[in-house]
Amino acid sequence: MKKIVAIAFASAAMLSTAFAGEVQGVVKAVDAAAATIELESGEVFTAAEGVVLEGIEAGKSVKVMFTDGTTDATEVSIVE
Repeated sequence: MKKIVAIAFASAAMLSTAFAGEVQGVVKAVDAAAATIELESGEVFTAAEGVVLEGIEAGKSVKVMFTDGTTDATEVSIVE
C-alpha cells in the first residue's frame, strides 16, 4: 500500500511541474507590436509578459526558452 501512495504522490508532483523547452536558431523576423519572433526554421514564438525583445533582430542567433507544448517564449537571449 505504501508503494501505491508513493507512486501516486510522485506522479502528481510530476504532473504539476511545467516542462520547459529550448530551441536555438537564427531570427527571420521580429514583430514588436505583436511580440512575436520567427526563426528561419519557421517556428514562431510569442514573448510572454515581461520578456524584452530589445536588441533581437533578423539575422541574430538566439536561444528561446519556452513552455513545453506552447509557443510562449519565457526567455529570449542572443547567442554570441
